[in-house]
This record gives sequence, structure tokens and C-alpha cells, in this order.
Amino acid sequence: MIHATRAAVRQWLDVLLHIHDSPRRTAAAYALGVFFGFSPFLGLHTALALTCAFIFNLNRVAVLVGVYSNLPWILAPYYTLTTMMGAELLGTHVPKAFATQLEDLFALSLLHSEFWRRLAILLRPLLWPYTVGSLIGAVVLAMLAYRLALAFVIARRRHPYFLRRAPTGSHGSSRPSGRKQPDQKRD
Repeated sequence: MIHATRAAVRQWLDVLLHIHDSPRRTAAAYALGVFFGFSPFLGLHTALALTCAFIFNLNRVAVLVGVYSNLPWILAPYYTLTTMMGAELLGTHVPKAFATQLEDLFALSLLHSEFWRRLAILLRPLLWPYTVGSLIGAVVLAMLAYRLALAFVIARRRHPYFLRRAPTGSHGSSRPSGRKQPDQKRD
């Protein structure tokens, strides 16, 4: 009974996580995660990425690893640089005395509505530069992530350790030997 339950759970996890994809699909899943992780949809990135992973039947683990590539200490510099790039592309200028207004703003309590009202007024001119800049940055990073992930997954699957443990059957795309078999497609 325990073996049957384990087998059922493994099968369910394989379907849910979709971990036996080809290297291209795994790299695409990671790149999709990177795109959403660095997109302007801050706060919604996990839900949007997983929704797309389910719609396109992609590896959910690779998508989540990509989403969480955007680490907390990267957030501020990344969004600052991409907003500046967006402002340059759109010809938008940073409001005068922006730094002073920002300092004054943080003298207020985060719990008061005045803080949030003034923050919205201060950041409103930067909304489009933020959106455009971070979308461009997310696309560039996703393309780079795809190339790197594809090279990594292919190299990893060619490693002797993984060749010995290669899955077989309808879900497996790895082959036990490094040579192409006549009836199999190359990934």
C-alpha cells in the first residue's frame, strides 16, 4: 500500500511539476520565470508566472527558480536603473527636488494616509518610465537566462552521473548513452 501511495504521489508530482521536459522547454520555463521576476508586476510575479506555467504546461520548479532570481538586494538597483533607462527612452525627467521630497516623505509615518498620498504624487511621473524600462530589462534578462539555462541543462544531462540515472519511458527526454539513436529526436 505504501509503495502504491508513493508511486501515486510521484506520478502526481511529475504531472504537477512537469520535471521531465526537454532542455529547451526547461530553459524556456526558467526564462519565463526570470521575465516575471524582473517585470514591473512586482507583487504579482509569482501568481502570473505560475499561471503561465500551467497554461503552457511548463516546468513549475524552473519557473519558480526563475521568478526568485530577483533577490531583495537586487530590487532597488535594478528598478532604479531600468526606470532611469525608461525615463531616458521616453524623454521623461525626474521631478525637481526629488531627493529632498523623498527625504521629507520618510519623515512621515508609513501608517498615515498622508505618506501614501504624497508618495503617489511623487512617483506618478515615473510610472511609465518604470513600466517601459523594467519590461525592456525583463525581456533582455529572460533572453540571456534562456541561453544560459539551455547550455546548463544540456551540459548537466550529458554529465556521466545523470546519464546513469536518466529517466526512460514516455516522459523522459534523456538518453542512457550520449549518442543519438535512430528513432529518437535530438533536443
